[in-house]
Amino acid sequence: MSYNNSFNSSDGFFDFGEIDNRSPVRFWLLLVFNTPSIVCASCVIIHIIINRTQRRALYNHCILLILIFNLPIQLIDINLQIIYFHYGSVKPPLPSVCLIWWYIDYTCYLGSMILMAWLAVERHILIFHDGWICNRRRCFILHYTPMIIIAAYILLFYLAQIFFLPCQNTFDYTLPICGESPCFESYAFPSKWESIVNGILPITLETFASISFLIRVQLQKRRLGRSPQWRKTRRLTMQLSLMSALNIGLNLPSCLISFAHFCGLPSQYGAQIQTYFSFFAYFITFLFPFVSLCQLPELRKAIKKKIFFLAPQHQRQISRVAPTLMKRQMPTVQ
Repeated sequence: MSYNNSFNSSDGFFDFGEIDNRSPVRFWLLLVFNTPSIVCASCVIIHIIINRTQRRALYNHCILLILIFNLPIQLIDINLQIIYFHYGSVKPPLPSVCLIWWYIDYTCYLGSMILMAWLAVERHILIFHDGWICNRRRCFILHYTPMIIIAAYILLFYLAQIFFLPCQNTFDYTLPICGESPCFESYAFPSKWESIVNGILPITLETFASISFLIRVQLQKRRLGRSPQWRKTRRLTMQLSLMSALNIGLNLPSCLISFAHFCGLPSQYGAQIQTYFSFFAYFITFLFPFVSLCQLPELRKAIKKKIFFLAPQHQRQISRVAPTLMKRQMPTVQ
């Protein structure tokens, strides 16, 4: 993942910690977890889009955008990683493959992380300040505009930095993500801007926003009790807690190490730990679609019926009653 590596690529991040480039453990972990995650993400995206109630629910819009940002990671980035860990090198070894891989890895992962920070902030508005979005104009300004700005910013920022910056890129086909050392990392201002604005700031903001949200929810629980409004708040709180715990738990340690490097700590310290966190950050992408199901009970039931072949409850009751009735109706042989 680019977030962990973006702080250290110019210092040879993979030189300190990268393990065997033909790791069967990593190969099977990515392969096993990616397939069901893609299926689940596709089901959630389709359900939100075609279901009018879920499509109009404001709390689903940011989640839908994060899922869309995660799809290129699952379909392209992770599959290229699987190919790399199988063959031990980038296939096919072309500069165009590396450039596209870099763009997807940086844009989609960091874009998802910034959107997660906004998701934590937006929950405050949706739950505690719903009057701020009571009409279309306010809703567009406070709900849709931030997501549009975040998506446009992250897409254009890395498009300019990776494809149009006048510098010479170096591609190492023997390392994951072609060494992930875009030449813009050698420029002081773009590198520091990316490290602080795209990396440290979002995870820090999400941490404070999530903790403060949980505190405010507990205070509201004492006031509202078990009202219907509280039950809705409870579901949204559980969903945000799972998402934030997953994202913060895997990104915050790397954020702290990277901040220490930014403050002067030699880059070799913590590099091995960052390598592992860089790999396991993929599990944020894997698990996010399943966490999104917390707010979609209808979809959960449909998935259970389709995948686990669970019959509806009334059919199971009929199947249990039918043999009993047949026994009662059968004549007794004298």
